[in-house]
Amino acid sequence: MSFKRSLKEILDSEYVENSDSEVEEQNDEINQDDELNEEIDPSLCIECRDMKTEILCKDCDEHFCVVCFEMLHRGGKRKFHEYVKIKTDTNKENSNQNEQEQKNIQDSTNGEQDANRVEENENTQTVSDTPNSMNERLLGILKGNAKFIPMRLTYDERHLLRLLEAALQVSEYTDRVDILSNRPKSKRIVDQLKEICSVLTGLVIASNLKIGKKLLEMRNFSDNAKWFQDVFEIGRRYKIMNPERMRDTYGKLCYMVMDSRLPQIEDHMEFHLFKPILTVETFLTSRGEGSKNQMDLFNDTMIFYATSHISPVGKTRSYINKLIKQKEHAIETLASKYSSSLYSKDDIRQVLYSIGDYNAFVNMNRKPVMRMLERLDVFLQPEVETKYSIGIQYGRDGARLTHDHKRQWHYVQQSLTIWSIIQREMIRLWYIADSDLFDGSAYRLASTGHGLNRIKPCPGIYREMHKILTECRSRTETWIGSSVVHLGDDAVPNALFFLDKYTQVPSILIPFDQTLLKINGLVKNDTYILEYINKEYGSVDDLKLTILQDAFAHMFDGSGADNFYMSGSCIDGRLTSAWNHCNEISKKKYFNIFLLTGFNGFNGSEGF
Repeated sequence: MSFKRSLKEILDSEYVENSDSEVEEQNDEINQDDELNEEIDPSLCIECRDMKTEILCKDCDEHFCVVCFEMLHRGGKRKFHEYVKIKTDTNKENSNQNEQEQKNIQDSTNGEQDANRVEENENTQTVSDTPNSMNERLLGILKGNAKFIPMRLTYDERHLLRLLEAALQVSEYTDRVDILSNRPKSKRIVDQLKEICSVLTGLVIASNLKIGKKLLEMRNFSDNAKWFQDVFEIGRRYKIMNPERMRDTYGKLCYMVMDSRLPQIEDHMEFHLFKPILTVETFLTSRGEGSKNQMDLFNDTMIFYATSHISPVGKTRSYINKLIKQKEHAIETLASKYSSSLYSKDDIRQVLYSIGDYNAFVNMNRKPVMRMLERLDVFLQPEVETKYSIGIQYGRDGARLTHDHKRQWHYVQQSLTIWSIIQREMIRLWYIADSDLFDGSAYRLASTGHGLNRIKPCPGIYREMHKILTECRSRTETWIGSSVVHLGDDAVPNALFFLDKYTQVPSILIPFDQTLLKINGLVKNDTYILEYINKEYGSVDDLKLTILQDAFAHMFDGSGADNFYMSGSCIDGRLTSAWNHCNEISKKKYFNIFLLTGFNGFNGSEGF
């Protein structure tokens, strides 16, 4: 069954869904309304309405479950309310509670994280509506992703991370190593690596004398090789899920590990700083033969509920609390079921939290791209094409390509599709880039037009990018522009530059996406702003189309080339063109609308 959405519905939408998911969403809203209007069952908690009544508050004259009662009565005057515990058959109660939890989970929790690999539109299907074959397929995808999903840092690891960041802040590694000098480079590398190891050791002694004493007992750095490898692995693992952090220091960290893997340096130091990233699968299979049984966790459909991403948009506070409790219940159930002598409940929880972080990461970074793709469909409508053409002409407004409206539409569509797939596969790309950077092969230092940079081949990333391009070609009607992927050359010297480029996609698109989403709320609360928009642009919809027209035309106009004689239509040049457009945003007529909706730059608090 298909639905044709109106222009206003597409421009005002906050979610990217296909027609089937629209029906599901409407049904969910009807179900929520029915829940609010139904009679209150005294046997269920008045707050969450899914847990059995266990406590009757005399002052509130209401019945609660233990969790809701403690949450609402944890402070203030309610803390001193008198209450009575209601006696029930414990076994029956637990059984009924579990049945009710399962029912609610099936009704409200989605399998977003795995649907990312199955359907391009990220429709949020409920597990109860998914056939067994689909469940098996989603579990297989999730199990495959477990090879690349990094483990969330523990409290002790976060302490070591702070020490590593402090040491990297004061290091001048690249200033001393990646320069032209008469002194042999291998000696400069060894001196700088010994210096960073010394600084780290000193910081550990200052922060924890007990651990520092153990390090001092070892006379040589090589004796503490495992500890140094663990520290540098923690920094790399943290960066994967937090690409906006460690911007000034991560390059130094990578180059230190890269240099330590060079044969001549490793022979001199007698150790290296590389350790494979600790992933979910590695963690669950690293404690002997018995630990392999923990992978059965990925055959349990409850893992969908325990790792789902709960978006607060469009939901009431009580409904969000209900989803949170359902998720926590699923986590505790799995932790109890799969804990063993080798893995405690906390270990299983950490695994589930790590997968949940991955789901949230993919959803937050990829959904803006999907929403922009849906907004692009508006420009296929004849009346929009006539008034808001996105065609570009070489030499006009900085464009280095000439496309009519239809050709530019296909060019933008395939560019956004590539970005969408890359965001879906970003965790896998980080893992592959790790292998390319730290494989121990040599690199060359050369001037790329942006200073001296390390040029190193990236065979793993290159193969993966061609798979992504093949998938993109299968989803688009035609191919416009160049399909060249720059890797290991002057444009993208190594895998680190590749990661840095494509982690910027959310930074570029999220401000546009959020501005377009917030315009309706802006005019709803201020009639003067509505009057201004109507006067300057004609209507709110016309304002949105003006912003989108400018973005789709000039984000992808080929201006990302190294010089004026080259068109930036290659895979990487499209992203550079988008950055050029972002740099010009303050000169746009609609820039004041961006500011009114809370825009503070494409790098968060760092400015624009």
